[in-house]
Amino acid sequence: MMELDPRLYENVSVSDTDVRDVVLSYLMHNCFKETAETFLSSTGQKLPVDYTVDVDKRKAILNFVLEGDSLKAIELTEELAPNLLENDMDLHFDLLSLHFIELVRSRKCTEALEFGQKRLTPFGKVPKYVVKLEDFMALLAYEEPEKSPMFHLLSPEYRQNVADSLNRAILANANLPAYSSLERVIQQSTVVRQYLQQEVGKDSYPPFSLKAFLNK
Repeated sequence: MMELDPRLYENVSVSDTDVRDVVLSYLMHNCFKETAETFLSSTGQKLPVDYTVDVDKRKAILNFVLEGDSLKAIELTEELAPNLLENDMDLHFDLLSLHFIELVRSRKCTEALEFGQKRLTPFGKVPKYVVKLEDFMALLAYEEPEKSPMFHLLSPEYRQNVADSLNRAILANANLPAYSSLERVIQQSTVVRQYLQQEVGKDSYPPFSLKAFLNK
């Protein structure tokens, strides 16, 4: 399989300012405010006003999600972005499901069942939520849900995915980019590679892999 010839891009000029902007975008997108301030002080850059919008509130909300307190995250989200969760059923469902999962993790099965029946069961009227609901409820059947076929629902990665979705939704609601500049560059690079494969041939250019690129 042919790899891209480095000579095709080594002479492409990339300004230091553009690189710094990409780094800053990533830090502020993910609410690493203190790190961003240190970065700015070392580069002499100024923080764009848009980057500071509700960053502290976003950070608090995301931390509650990652710590398993999704009900508090819902409360703060509704204060910061009224109607966001009302208009985004998928996200609202995911956040409520996190609370259910935390009750199961704490072996509060009766409380989890009551919460599920009251807050999650109404979503069962929508077909796309039925399978997810079955998976959540199935956790109650296991003495050690961490060893069940649905163990991934109790993983830190699941919380992180919900937190990332919530972060993007809050940013989009504020008319800010839902993805950082770094993520968009990687997304675009992936699409370009896919396009090259289709146009030139599947054996010509391999799909873009950030891990493979960084390991060179």
